[in-house]
Amino acid sequence: MDVFALDSTPTGMSLEARVGGSPFNVAVGLARLGVPVAFFGAIARDFMGERLLRALHEEGVDTSTVERVDAPTTLGLVGLDTKGVPSYAFYGESGADRQLGADALRLVTRIPAAIHVGSFATVVEPVASTLRVLVEREHGRALISYDPNVRLNVEPDRARWRSALDWMLARAHVVKISEEDLDLLCPGVSAEDFFAPTLAAGVQLVVVTRGASGALAATGTVRVTVPALAVTIVDTVGAGDTFQAALLTWLAENDALSAAALEAMAEHRLLDALRFACTASSLTCSRRGADLPTRAELAAAMAVDGSVPR
Repeated sequence: MDVFALDSTPTGMSLEARVGGSPFNVAVGLARLGVPVAFFGAIARDFMGERLLRALHEEGVDTSTVERVDAPTTLGLVGLDTKGVPSYAFYGESGADRQLGADALRLVTRIPAAIHVGSFATVVEPVASTLRVLVEREHGRALISYDPNVRLNVEPDRARWRSALDWMLARAHVVKISEEDLDLLCPGVSAEDFFAPTLAAGVQLVVVTRGASGALAATGTVRVTVPALAVTIVDTVGAGDTFQAALLTWLAENDALSAAALEAMAEHRLLDALRFACTASSLTCSRRGADLPTRAELAAAMAVDGSVPR
């Protein structure tokens, strides 16, 4: 649960809790954009876990791959600066989201078209090892998508994050990383410099998001840059997750959820994909918290922006 600090009170401050978590947000974002999606993860049996599960049901996310566990729900305390940029303090050392053991793989009984993994679930145990088994098992049959979404206040060891990145580069087909995370994991390496070794490792599509400056992307044959949609920023919570969900939506709807399709993607199609994702991300930034857009909202925004929804 993302817990936002609101106003001061005579004896402290008021707080507002909202459902969240990076892969959770991506699942909700995909569902709101009309893509069939399941969430594979552990959710607590406590009252906040019940609220998380209800949110998935209400959004239309398949919960047949959810493992319920007797552990507390992780809290991410969110404070915002004057530009709406969040800082997080996580309370979840023994949280439910970490308690996804290898036995939970029994729940994944179908081969999905794509699997997305990311954030601190890829570096804390036992969930990180479980996800590695899943990726190792399925990367030859399903498209693998990865966003490191670094949270050093959960795992401060950058070498652990870099190890996870290196491991995923050899198995992922789509890698999305923010400029901030790139600087944390590969200091001094520019987006352009990151493209070549990432593609050489076997990744078919690499995207570097740049906040208000939009995004860059590369395949083995194409390089593109797109701007962000101009909006009034309320906060940037969930912006990267929205981008990820929208990018996967575009790929799914344009028959591009395969290594061969990504490698053959023409420049104008990659531009369309990034415009779709950047517009979705901008909409999330225009409202409070990780409130990802619906398909109707995204279509309306793209029509105003002069783009054609894909």
